[in-house]
Amino acid sequence: MINSHDAYLLLTALASVIALVLLIARLKLNPFIVLMAVSVALALVTRMPPANIIKSFEAGVGGTLGHIAIIVALGTMLGKMMAESGGADRIALTLIDLFGESRVPWAMAAVGFIVGLPVFFEVGFVLLVPIAYNVARRTGTPLVLVGLPMVAGLSVVHGLVPPHPAAMLAVTAYNADIGRTVIFAVLVGIPTVIIAGPLFAKFISRYVKVDLHNPIADQFLEAAPDRKLPSFAITVATILLPIALMLMGSWADSLSTPQSWTNGALRLLGSADLALLIGAAVSFITLGRMRGFSRATILKFSEESLAPTATITLLIGAGGGFGRILQDSGTSQAIINFALHAHISIILSAWLVAALVRIATGSATVAMTMASGIVAPIAVYSGVRPELLTIATGAGSLVLSHFNDGGFWLVKEYFGMDVPQTLKSWTICETIISVVALLLTLALSAIMPH
Repeated sequence: MINSHDAYLLLTALASVIALVLLIARLKLNPFIVLMAVSVALALVTRMPPANIIKSFEAGVGGTLGHIAIIVALGTMLGKMMAESGGADRIALTLIDLFGESRVPWAMAAVGFIVGLPVFFEVGFVLLVPIAYNVARRTGTPLVLVGLPMVAGLSVVHGLVPPHPAAMLAVTAYNADIGRTVIFAVLVGIPTVIIAGPLFAKFISRYVKVDLHNPIADQFLEAAPDRKLPSFAITVATILLPIALMLMGSWADSLSTPQSWTNGALRLLGSADLALLIGAAVSFITLGRMRGFSRATILKFSEESLAPTATITLLIGAGGGFGRILQDSGTSQAIINFALHAHISIILSAWLVAALVRIATGSATVAMTMASGIVAPIAVYSGVRPELLTIATGAGSLVLSHFNDGGFWLVKEYFGMDVPQTLKSWTICETIISVVALLLTLALSAIMPH
C-alpha cells in the first residue's frame, strides 16, 4: 500500500493535469500562462517552500530550453533554406515519384524511422517537417496523414533503438547486449511504426483536419513553385550533413582513442547543437549562395524563420518548468513508489515505472534513465532477457505525451493544430506506440528462451 502523503501527491498531480486540460482546451486560455500558474499552484498545495517555487520553475524552463531552443532555431533556419531554394520540394517530388501518391504516408514513416536513428526526436522533426509540408501540398494529402507517420517513425527510434542516449543508459543499467538490443528493437519497432503511423494516421485524419497554411508552414512552403529546383543529391547531402556529424560523434570511441584530443573533437562535432550549426551554415552556401541568393537575402531568410518559433520555445520551456515542479515537490517520486508497489511481471514493471515518470516529467529520456536505474537491481533476479527490459522501458517512456512534453508543443504548433486535435492525434499516436511496443516485447519474451 502507498502511504497517505504519496496518495495526496498523486491526487494533486492528477488534479493539475485535469486543470491544464480544462483551462487550455476548454476555456482557451494562453497555454504559457496556464502552465506557469498551474505549476505554482501545484507547488503550493504540495507544500514546497515558497522561496524555492520560482527557482524550481525557472530551473525547469532553463534546463529544457538550453537544449531545445538552439535546436529549434538552427533547424528552422536550415528548413527555411530548404524551402526558399526549392530543396524541400525536390525531396518531396522524388519521394512521390518513388513511392507514388497513394503510399506517401508509408514513405514518410520510413524516412522518419531512418533519419531518426542517429538524432534526437526534436532534431529529426525540425529537419523533416519542411518535407512533410511540401509532400502534403504537392499531393493534396492532409498534413496529419503525411506528418503523423513521420513523427511516429522518429518517436519509435528515439525511445527504443540505441545509440540514442537514453536507450544506451538503459542498455548499460540492465547490462544488455547492444547488438541484440538493436535487433530486437528493430523487430518491435517496425510493426509499431506501421500501426501507430500510416494505419492510425489514415483513421484519425478523417477527424483531425488542419489547414496547411499556418505561420510556420507558410515560411517552409516555397513561394515560387515553378523555379528551377536544386539537385536531389545536393539537397540530401545538406540535410544529412548534421546527421552524419552526429553519427561520427556517437562512434567517436570506435574511430579514435578514448580521452584523446581527436576523440574530444569528434564528440564536439557530433553534438546536436554544433552539428546543426554547421548544417545551417553549409545550407547558406549550398541552398543559398549557390542558388543565387545574396548575403542580405540569406540574412533576411534566417531572421524571418525565427519569429514563428517564439511561441513554441516558450511553451516547451513552460512544460519543462511544470515537469521540474513535479520532481522537486516529490510528486514524481510518489509516482515511482506507486509503480514499485504494483506486484506485476518485471517487463510490465519496467514499462509502468517509465510510463509514470514520463507522464510526470514529460521527458522520454528522463523516464527511461530513471526507470532503468530503479528496475535494474530487481531485474538481475528475474531471468528475463535484459535486452527486452531495455525495450519495455523505452516503450513506457513514450506513453501519453501531454502538456509537459516539448514534443507535444512542437507537433501542435508546426502542424497548426489546437490542443484537442493534438491530444487526439499526437498523444494517442504516442500511446499506441507505447502499448504496441510493450505487447510485442511481451510476445518476444514468451517465445524466446531466457
